[in-house]
Amino acid sequence: MPDAHANGTRLVSVCGKGGTGKTAITAMMARALVDSGRAGKLLVIDADPALGQLCALGVKPTRTMGQIREDIIRTAQAGNKDAKTELVHKLDYMVFEALNELEHFTLLAMGRTETLGCYCPVNSLLRGAIEKLSESFDTILVDGEAGLEQINRQVVRRLDTLIIVSDPTSRGMETAAAIKDMVEREKIIECRQLGLVFNRVIGNEALLEAAAATLGLQLFGLIPHDQEIAAFDLVGRPITELPAGAPGQAAVRRIVERCILG
Repeated sequence: MPDAHANGTRLVSVCGKGGTGKTAITAMMARALVDSGRAGKLLVIDADPALGQLCALGVKPTRTMGQIREDIIRTAQAGNKDAKTELVHKLDYMVFEALNELEHFTLLAMGRTETLGCYCPVNSLLRGAIEKLSESFDTILVDGEAGLEQINRQVVRRLDTLIIVSDPTSRGMETAAAIKDMVEREKIIECRQLGLVFNRVIGNEALLEAAAATLGLQLFGLIPHDQEIAAFDLVGRPITELPAGAPGQAAVRRIVERCILG
């Protein structure tokens, strides 16, 4: 797997309990990275099967990695040796087909797979292709699947920064603590730094800072409740169109500057 420290690629993943707003935050982080002018060539990976990041960014995907995985499984099940050989040679091109080239960054949607069962060799093959592709980018930002299970299915296995998003609730913080435990004790993912971001904050900043300290997590930042983000979500307007001075976008920009670009 590629070493982020060796090839200079900056690898960042955002995770947390479902419903905490991590997809909107990832979209705002992509905007902040682009606006900074210091992210270099940026790849955003939507690893959530619900493809929420596509809506947040206002993108219609060409193909998803889930569809490519289905193609591989169907070919393997057909038992045609020549077709299998051709598929292996075409894999890099198939992954390239799933890239959505936007004006300021590239998007790769993982999507969902319909075929049930364990296909670990296929998953490993796809992960290898993605890791090879990733070497062409300076910064990779992953919007992870909601909950704990996504930690086991990370698109990349080595990170510079893991950002855990929580709302100001006990359930959100319990999930954050469980993710921290999986990373630090079970060593499922290698990462240089991990920290907590509280979203939709309405006061109680001191209590949240104390909660992060109790969890043993570095507090990357607090994002205030922003009614404009909720309004954008309601009508399906891309989060990237938020005004630069919107409270949520400004808070995310500070987090990006300090924890990703700093």
